[in-house]
Amino acid sequence: MASRNGLIALVLLAACASPTQPQYTLDYVVENVDVVDVREGKILEDQTVSIDKGRIVAIGPNAAGKADVLIDGTGKFLMPGLAEMHAHIPQPSPGRDMTKPYLFLYLSNGITTIRGMLGHPSHLQLREDVLNGSILGPRIFTSGPSLNGNSVQSVAAATEMVTEQAEAGYDFLKLHPGIKLDVFDEIVRTANEKGIPYAGHVSVFVGVDHAIESKYASIDHVDGFLEGLVPDNAKVDAESNGFFGFNFSELADQEAINTLAASTKDHGVWVVPTQSLFERWASPSDAKMLGSTPEMAYMPASTVQNWIKSKENLTKSEAFTDERWELFIEIRRQLIKALHDKGQGLLLGSDAPQVFNVPGFSIHHEMAGMLRSGLTPLEILQSGTINPARFFGMDEEFGEVKEGRVADLILISGNPLESLSNIKEPAGVFVRGQYLSRERIDEELLLIAQMTKNI
Repeated sequence: MASRNGLIALVLLAACASPTQPQYTLDYVVENVDVVDVREGKILEDQTVSIDKGRIVAIGPNAAGKADVLIDGTGKFLMPGLAEMHAHIPQPSPGRDMTKPYLFLYLSNGITTIRGMLGHPSHLQLREDVLNGSILGPRIFTSGPSLNGNSVQSVAAATEMVTEQAEAGYDFLKLHPGIKLDVFDEIVRTANEKGIPYAGHVSVFVGVDHAIESKYASIDHVDGFLEGLVPDNAKVDAESNGFFGFNFSELADQEAINTLAASTKDHGVWVVPTQSLFERWASPSDAKMLGSTPEMAYMPASTVQNWIKSKENLTKSEAFTDERWELFIEIRRQLIKALHDKGQGLLLGSDAPQVFNVPGFSIHHEMAGMLRSGLTPLEILQSGTINPARFFGMDEEFGEVKEGRVADLILISGNPLESLSNIKEPAGVFVRGQYLSRERIDEELLLIAQMTKNI
């Protein structure tokens, strides 16, 4: 007699092979929903999507079967969950652990995958707890602790730290500023030997050209690119670049943008723009106004006050002027467009939680910034769906609404190909096949807002 697991496998195979009605009770069926094809930029109208054991088992006009939960998708759109490719996960803090609330904030906005960019040993267990369902949260990829000018000051320290993180099982290395060139080269050599990718900032002692040639997995914040546009004959002090090259804005040779972007394609280096960070934190906009927006209710009140002070300190510095900021942002927008059109490509990431970037909610600011940089809604959706899946080598696991994929999905009330604002306040979110209704989302958000008032 066939085993129970064998029978289930046969039933799943049959369900995936044909859009006909499955002969067993499914976990969920979403009826009469329009499916967003983010690869082709098309809408498949009036589909029925069957979900079981955490995966999409059938899609089609007649794919429905008996289900524990039947969801009416009439007038709604079903799209793949988004990836936040520059996220931060809290480190353990007695009496103020925001880990679970932050994970839910991501989910509440349809983010079903995050890449944690400042790792901690506790995040390795958290990654497994989320994957096995004992903690509710988006799929996690995590770096190890920061490699920077203070934590790794010698070639020997580079070898040791990279080896330790690779053997511990981190998904990648996070590079921060201050790394000297010989130390960086040893990080790269050891990382390649150990088979662990590296991503993040570009040290001024390394430079963006050498960073690209060294085949970063991703360069985040478009870090180092503006400095890379400064001609050699300008003879600047690299360490006087200011906030991500802000001080060099007037020196940048904008004609060199396409060449620099093409180099990322030649070397397979993805870029995570985090443009919202620069259009919110490093902008002339009023700090107190940003601190009073509704989404700030989900952050500790003390954190919001610190954000206000940080923004005011940055924009009151001698180097900051509205005119320089306008030029700085225009150069960044040109870089973002070129890195999409002529480079390896972009990955959606906003840097949350960071100054005025609330987990989950900041992804909408990021998408708006990418729109202002000249990308289409479809291109932006791809940066948060099929591009991250490709980046992680998991094209067959997530990133599309397709049979056999993990059921990481967002149910929304409008067509996101027409307006990305339709993704805000989703009607529901599936995370690995578990459904979070709008009612459940609102209940949890209210609890988080009540919790953060006094911390």
